[in-house]
Amino acid sequence: MAAPAQPRLRLRSLANKLALLFSAIIAIAFAGVLLYVVPQLQSNLEEQALRDLRRVAGATSDPLGEAMGTDITEAQLNMLVRAASDRADARVMLLGVQRSVGFPGDPSEAPSLYLISDSQVEPRARSGYGLAMAAVARDAVEDGVGRERGDPVARVATPLFFRGRADWVAVYARDLSEVGEIVGLIRRRVLVAAAVALFVASAGGYLVAQTVAARVRRVESAAKQVAAGDFVDPVPVDSADEIGDLAHAFNDMQEQLVRLDRARREFIANASHELRTPIFSLGGFAELLQDEELDAETRDEFLGQMREQTERLKKLAADLLDLSRLDAGALQLSLENVDLGELARDVAAEFIPVLNGHETELELEVADDVSACCDRQRMAQIVRILLDNALRHTPEHAAVRLSVAAVDGTARVAVADRGPQLEGRRVEQTVVRQAFDRFYTGDAAGGSGLGLAIARELAERMEGGIALDAGSRETVFTVELPAVEAGGEEREHEPAVGPAGTAS
Repeated sequence: MAAPAQPRLRLRSLANKLALLFSAIIAIAFAGVLLYVVPQLQSNLEEQALRDLRRVAGATSDPLGEAMGTDITEAQLNMLVRAASDRADARVMLLGVQRSVGFPGDPSEAPSLYLISDSQVEPRARSGYGLAMAAVARDAVEDGVGRERGDPVARVATPLFFRGRADWVAVYARDLSEVGEIVGLIRRRVLVAAAVALFVASAGGYLVAQTVAARVRRVESAAKQVAAGDFVDPVPVDSADEIGDLAHAFNDMQEQLVRLDRARREFIANASHELRTPIFSLGGFAELLQDEELDAETRDEFLGQMREQTERLKKLAADLLDLSRLDAGALQLSLENVDLGELARDVAAEFIPVLNGHETELELEVADDVSACCDRQRMAQIVRILLDNALRHTPEHAAVRLSVAAVDGTARVAVADRGPQLEGRRVEQTVVRQAFDRFYTGDAAGGSGLGLAIARELAERMEGGIALDAGSRETVFTVELPAVEAGGEEREHEPAVGPAGTAS
């Protein structure tokens, strides 16, 4: 039962569909030519022949009318009729009108026609008599196309008047068989052309469709391999048409998928590494704490280490959750006008305990009235990330600067760290470009390498950005957001927050 289904499946192919479509278009076009154009052409040729015959009939019938009422002999009249026939290139019959007198309404009162002369040697009986009767009845020239022995014939009946009455009728007849032959020839040529066109259209459509289908199948095959997780070589882009655009788009998609797959693998590897270290550390401390011979001081030290590792795990888990929300587009931002100066002071106050332990001063340079449209909570998170990064990489007793300013319609929040030991850890341009990559740390200062990546994502979600300027004297991370109100250019230098949390 499967064998009969194969032809139906083949008809669903693009090649067959295009071949059938082209054939149908050609067939419809030639059918229109055969059914409308060719008959219309024949009708136009017949009408043209009829108009020409009517013109010559009017030009050659006057000598016949002048012969009425004269003593012309039959032989002379026959010669006159044949002369008119030669001039008109048509058969000419001269018919006489015989009228009878009777009662009004009597059918016998209707006139009858009789043959006077015929240019044809063997006249055909009553050929064109009906048209002649119509011309007599209307006292006007009548024309029409009839048939004799199956051939079309154009006829013109011209009444000839004597003393105000039509006594004779000259009937001109011209054979139109040539018109039929011409139209038949055209019809045969059209049929031959239609057959050739159908073959060419079907073959050409099939070949073109096969070529297009092969290129589409090439992209389809590559897409299936990519869907199965097997990346392939780029699909050749061998044309500038829609299929070429499709291949180019597929290659771009595959490049992005390769990058995403590589990033995913690196993400999993780095996340596993970052999680494994504190987990193994906690497991080791837990085993050590089971030793009953530990003194209280050592036990407290181990508990402190476990607390630090737990905090590290909590921060890493929070960072991973933020990144997953950012990637999924599920992180909701509540945009509002935020006073960045106030926000910077609040975040700086949170770092007083850290500054005390690090013995580092935090300098605040906050301009007046600098506001931006952003999410207050997420902007505070960015500032915390930048301050935490600066303190992690800044030697003790070195200053860290947090500044807020408005420049050219943008609100800028910058965190800069500097110190006498900074020269040895200046980064190269390649490192600058990687600073915001996930899990990139750049040195052994610790951290998961997720903070700056999160900061950049959040800044971009708030229609802003973050940049790194790694100079020879200080490293500056600058966050730029669209400013709501641009304040004055002079900045308020606030007292530095010292190690003890007091102004210095």
